[in-house]
Amino acid sequence: MLKPNPCEGKLIVVEGIDGSGKSTQIDLIYKWLIEKGKSVYFSEWNSSPLVNSTTKLGKQEKMFTPTTFSLIQAADFANRWENQFLPMLKAGVIVLADRYAFTGFARDVARGVDAKWVRNLYSFAFQPDLVLYFQVSLDEAVDRITSSRVQIKYYEAGMDLNLSDKKVTSFRLFQGKILEEYDRMAKEFNFQIINAARPIQKQQKEIRQMISGVLKGWRGLPNPVQSVREHNKREKQKLTNPEGANG
Repeated sequence: MLKPNPCEGKLIVVEGIDGSGKSTQIDLIYKWLIEKGKSVYFSEWNSSPLVNSTTKLGKQEKMFTPTTFSLIQAADFANRWENQFLPMLKAGVIVLADRYAFTGFARDVARGVDAKWVRNLYSFAFQPDLVLYFQVSLDEAVDRITSSRVQIKYYEAGMDLNLSDKKVTSFRLFQGKILEEYDRMAKEFNFQIINAARPIQKQQKEIRQMISGVLKGWRGLPNPVQSVREHNKREKQKLTNPEGANG
């Protein structure tokens, strides 16, 4: 298990297989929280500039083994953890993560890496305050991806595992393995399961209720931009209605 979050900030994570719709939902969450005057920081998987060029080269040259791929992704996460996640959480910011350590757990184990070993790689991280797992059938997820993508990438399709010489078939088989790992982790890491086959707005309504529960009675760090806007609004009201402002 990951250690509990001891910081003032809140950590909210979305997870799911490719095509689950989680990225659409986290974008709506981000905008909603900003509108509510919260300070929010967004981070996505595999986005650290520290290892970006190495990761890109390794993928281009198809150099990664399951273990080296696991290690480079963990290094990416660790860098973002030390320089982004942790400082923001300590400052009282809401951190929204599009994929978290659980993506490593699911994908690496699906590639045959030892589950206990992978969990140990990320043992420095905190258990999120809320993990939203967007659960969708394999058929629907694959249909969404294949209809919206011109091309599926080599490692995304799990072609390195020799599951099939056909990319779409390999993608389906690989995503199926990842889906099995997510379903196994749901209870272990207290995932809140979202039926990702429902309309977007119905999902969002349920998600906002969950997040409101997590944030109930919590103030955190106010959004400085929103605070200035509110201040300016009050000052404008004083100028246009001085009697009301004084009375």
